[in-house]
Amino acid sequence: MTGYSFPNIEDIRAARRTLADRVETTPVVNWTGPEADMVIADGGRLSLKMELFQKTGTFKARGALLNIMAMTPEALARGVTAVSAGNHAIATAYAAKTMGCSAKVVMLSSASQIRVEKCRYYGADVVLIDNIHDAFEEAQRIERDEGRTFVHPFEGRSTALGTATMGLEFVEQAPDLDAVIIPIGGGGLAAGAASAIKQAAPHVKVYGVEPVGADSMYQSIKHGRPMAVENIRTIADSLGAPYAMEYTFEMCRTYLDDIVLVEDAEMVQAMRRLYTGMKLAVEPAAGAAAAALAGPLRQALAGQHVGLVICGTNISIADHQKLIASE
Repeated sequence: MTGYSFPNIEDIRAARRTLADRVETTPVVNWTGPEADMVIADGGRLSLKMELFQKTGTFKARGALLNIMAMTPEALARGVTAVSAGNHAIATAYAAKTMGCSAKVVMLSSASQIRVEKCRYYGADVVLIDNIHDAFEEAQRIERDEGRTFVHPFEGRSTALGTATMGLEFVEQAPDLDAVIIPIGGGGLAAGAASAIKQAAPHVKVYGVEPVGADSMYQSIKHGRPMAVENIRTIADSLGAPYAMEYTFEMCRTYLDDIVLVEDAEMVQAMRRLYTGMKLAVEPAAGAAAAALAGPLRQALAGQHVGLVICGTNISIADHQKLIASE
């Protein structure tokens, strides 16, 4: 036993009731055709959990809302802060606006302008920082000096409960799944979703996938403790967490069957296939699950019914076109 209190199924169902219509029950869509056959072997079936249709464009709204909804009135009056390559910042800004509090979010200066604009649309003040490690330090300074509550991008029970609501939805919408593949950045999505899937449908295999250049959870599982990555080297900025943390790490190693790695080029190929086959314009992170199935998991999951979490779509038209047009 880890000594941590992980959410059980009743906790997850209660969290979904708490979120109510503040989040969408995103659809599950079957993917068939030539592009799908390039991803899954031997006549396997593909089901896509369409979290790109979630409020704010990613799954992140679920955890951000549960964190802010748990705050006291006094804490809400002081506001919140967050650090993010973009998606968590947008979700925190949305959740703060929904709950009537202010948000000051720290983002990388390399963040897509479309993400910065979305944060400002929801009323957040945006602070731009060059380096991800410095960005975390700036968010901690804001928390300390301004009394704002730090909404962590991937760590903690409320975050896991939020992402678990997605996992439970998935297996209820597609009850005959054999396996699910989930992208990993800091691990909050995989931790919560895998916990729900394994409790609701223990026979389903759950795999995490990370970029080769941002493999903090892979390294953490390999070494048996949370690890940091000094240099992030991936186009999937949403998956570029600089380190793993204890609670999320323990959930991932408890509930994931394995973690695999993919190259940036494999994610870009998956983006092309999702666009050509499903007309989905996704960010690189949202191509990671399909990349894992077409690559390192292709033989292991051949002929099976596999669920892919399509986690987000906060990417500009120009950036999407540039990536899928590249060789």
